[in-house]
Amino acid sequence: MSAIASTEARRTTGWVVVETIRGYGVDTVFGIPGTHNLELYRPLDALGIRPVTTRHEQGAGYAADGWSLQTGLPGVVITTSGPGLLNALSAAGTAYCESRPMIIIAPGPARGAEFADVGTLHETKDQLAAASAIVEWGRRVQTAAEAVAAVHDAFELFAARRPRPVYIEIPLDLLEAEADVPADALAPRAGAPATRPDAESVATAARLLAGAREPVVLAGGGSRGAAAELRALAERLSAPVITTLNGKGVLDERHPLAIGSSLRLAAGRSRAQEADVLLVVGSKLGEAELWVDRLAARGTVIRIDLLDSQIAKNQHADLGIVADARPALAAILDALEQHPVDAAEAQKRSERAEASVAETVARVRAESAELSAQNTALAEHIAAALPERAVVATDSSQIAYWGLLNTLRVSEPNSTPYMATYATLGYGLPAALGARIAAPDRPAFVVVGDGALMFSMQEFITVVEQRLDVTVIVVDNGGYAEIKQNEADAGIAPVGVDLVQPDWAAVATAFGGTGRRASDAQQLAAAVEAAGAEGGLQLIHIDQAAYAYDSGEARR
Repeated sequence: MSAIASTEARRTTGWVVVETIRGYGVDTVFGIPGTHNLELYRPLDALGIRPVTTRHEQGAGYAADGWSLQTGLPGVVITTSGPGLLNALSAAGTAYCESRPMIIIAPGPARGAEFADVGTLHETKDQLAAASAIVEWGRRVQTAAEAVAAVHDAFELFAARRPRPVYIEIPLDLLEAEADVPADALAPRAGAPATRPDAESVATAARLLAGAREPVVLAGGGSRGAAAELRALAERLSAPVITTLNGKGVLDERHPLAIGSSLRLAAGRSRAQEADVLLVVGSKLGEAELWVDRLAARGTVIRIDLLDSQIAKNQHADLGIVADARPALAAILDALEQHPVDAAEAQKRSERAEASVAETVARVRAESAELSAQNTALAEHIAAALPERAVVATDSSQIAYWGLLNTLRVSEPNSTPYMATYATLGYGLPAALGARIAAPDRPAFVVVGDGALMFSMQEFITVVEQRLDVTVIVVDNGGYAEIKQNEADAGIAPVGVDLVQPDWAAVATAFGGTGRRASDAQQLAAAVEAAGAEGGLQLIHIDQAAYAYDSGEARR
């Protein structure tokens, strides 16, 4: 009997849980094998699932998120009990804040051993409560059937409601026990149909938008599945489109109506505020995206969101449409057929809108340069060097939020894995490796600061082990420069922010990759090209203090 055949004979609860997940199309899981979670690893090979072993569970969660953004499926994270689970909770917090689907599965104390406090391995006071405080829901199952049902419930959540992480805890004795669950109970369930909009609200929205002189569309993360409809509506209305960071790329940012993801800058934000009709699609308009307390839109506000609870959040709505973005935008487009526009007038509106977009983009660039000249100039050089269709993951680093996310123009959503609200460090590298596994046809890049990269540099070896092509551009400003400035603004002498740096190029080489250095635009472009040609783990180190910012001619 083969090893796989003998393994298949033990259809444990762990097996049926993983088999249920596989039925929904998930072919990759992230995590670290441990003493208590082996029954979740037993079936992976037989079920055709690729296990990716990161070197920290936090990295497993971020890699799962990067994978999820490219596939549209939930990232699946397997941890062991206690420390393994708790290590992954920063990633769960990220997925919760950014509304992304994730399933975290971990073993828990055996049934009847809860709160025993007797010193068992990985004993944790209440890991279910710890995880449940972070995720959308946490569930400790008591039978194999309940475990399978929890998986189905998770996919129902992701399909029909706001996608957020869930946690499934399987008691250790149950995880290892034979499971008597009929095969048909494992089969994927049909997702709930998309929530369709109210016809009267659609007609009102169409009338308001048709009558607008200066309409603007503000697209958030909830619009990412409706890119075609959003573009068609923007073109029909000659409406400029500005996005949140989670919505970046939902309209090709080279489109003449695309302002980009610059809500954090007054020049971009004011374009939305001054619209006579503002259509907000799938965004809670939070402070982390706006960098101010409120958007304070002055015109009529129409909001489309999957949840009624979001319609008035952070910004009053004159008209709320509770529906999935795609059918809602499609319905509004159809309703606009009742409001024909003269061809000559439509052309004038289009020309006026495109001119206003170009002016806004120029003002955004000028404001960005005024706020952070070095990061803006460097970001333009990086953007000019990157290949087409690259996935560019970033951390909460100055080079990202002061520079690259304003400068880089992407053509499709989910091209810049980021976490605007949770704003963590250590996200970019594992997110990029997850994205590369999910989308091997897209070049994978990481652009982060030195402080951020130190949070996840152990995942260099995961990139090497998984034989991935990932290029890391580390912008070295000597430590936590943003916090250093915060200290100065508060009248505090620098403390804990000036960090000793390794030889970054040598570090990459030590991990089995290739390290390079760039001190001007020409060297940077050459290094990016060489990295792409060579493949594998590549690192390009930029010493920000020594970089020639006025070198080269960047393209947008």
